[in-house]
Amino acid sequence: MQKVQGSQDRRLSSWIMLLLSAACGLIVANLYYAQTLVGPIHDAIGLSSAAAGFIVTVTQIGYVIGLLFIVPLSDVIENGRLTVIMLMVAVAALLTAGFAQTAAWFLSASLFIGIGSAVAQILVPLAAFLASEEERGRVVGSVMSGLLLGIMFARPLASFIAGIWDWRAIFVISAAVTFLLAAVLGYALPYRKPSPAVRYGQLILSLGAILHRTPALRRRALYQAFLFGAFSLFWTVVPLHLADTFGMSQSGIAWFALVGVAGAIAAPMAGRLADRGWSRRLTGLAMVTAFMSFLLIHLFASHSVPALILLFISAITLDMSVSGNLVISQRAIYSLGSEARGRLNGLFMSIFFIGGAIGSSVGSWSYAQGGWKLTSLIGTLLPVLALIYFLTESRTTGAKNITVTKNQM
Repeated sequence: MQKVQGSQDRRLSSWIMLLLSAACGLIVANLYYAQTLVGPIHDAIGLSSAAAGFIVTVTQIGYVIGLLFIVPLSDVIENGRLTVIMLMVAVAALLTAGFAQTAAWFLSASLFIGIGSAVAQILVPLAAFLASEEERGRVVGSVMSGLLLGIMFARPLASFIAGIWDWRAIFVISAAVTFLLAAVLGYALPYRKPSPAVRYGQLILSLGAILHRTPALRRRALYQAFLFGAFSLFWTVVPLHLADTFGMSQSGIAWFALVGVAGAIAAPMAGRLADRGWSRRLTGLAMVTAFMSFLLIHLFASHSVPALILLFISAITLDMSVSGNLVISQRAIYSLGSEARGRLNGLFMSIFFIGGAIGSSVGSWSYAQGGWKLTSLIGTLLPVLALIYFLTESRTTGAKNITVTKNQM
């Protein structure tokens, strides 16, 4: 591992930024492989249809556990070593899932897949630390675009591989890729051991203090929770809608999922514009875009080709709004304090990820109760709630940069 240069003259090299982007995408994809494979998985491991939702939920629970209890360790433990350890946990869990014959083994493995995959949220703030202040937005945007591409490619990739071989193949392949990634990152990551060191108990207890004393973090987390809730609601329900309304096969749905990849282009663009002071305007634009994305497909829902085209367009614009606002928000919270950056990121990600889990659950319920009309109406309301909350933010509050000091650690 290389020593990090002084903060005044450091500049993140292009190949390290590319490595971090690819790593985040490959790691976070592990969270989403099972989403399109719930059917064959629950048949193979003997899980009832009513309990099949646990296949995805347990992974999400593991991810939140990792965000809250493992990611904060990046503020006290050398980041490269912690990254390799977590990746090896993910490798073991992926192999276990790939060869599991019972529900107990598979669900246990899923929990640790989520915990190990939280390492992506160590690499993103590490990239922000390695970057200079002037390029931080661009760097975070580029790394997050890799992470978002991993999210968007995971679902169709899992479906395609399961169609060629078997659902177990994606977990075994991902285990091999993750093992190689751990070796590369262990060699290439610059050395970074934060200071001062604190006890683990103090570290976890400090999360409450940081959340309480950092209004900018609370605001940004809630903005993203509403938008990610809408995003999760859409991608949970749209496969059912495409199959029921347009008669799409699993292969057709997988191709539709690839459309969302185009939304990742917003991440680096938003990062660059945020560096120029456009954060507030872009935040409002993201919320309005998400609202319009859902409003159009709610008003013009039918079995027609134009309605299907609108779904394609909305998938892109919704993904752009969510990914763009994510980068803007992360850039803002990474400016709050370098010594607590891991905890700031862990809190931010866990709050908005909970919003996504709620969005998925509400989407499943609303589609069962009222079909696409009720679901798209709820999806329309979520960005509106974010926008109403955003309008209560004064310009001075939005601009004020509250630093997390050592006293809050």
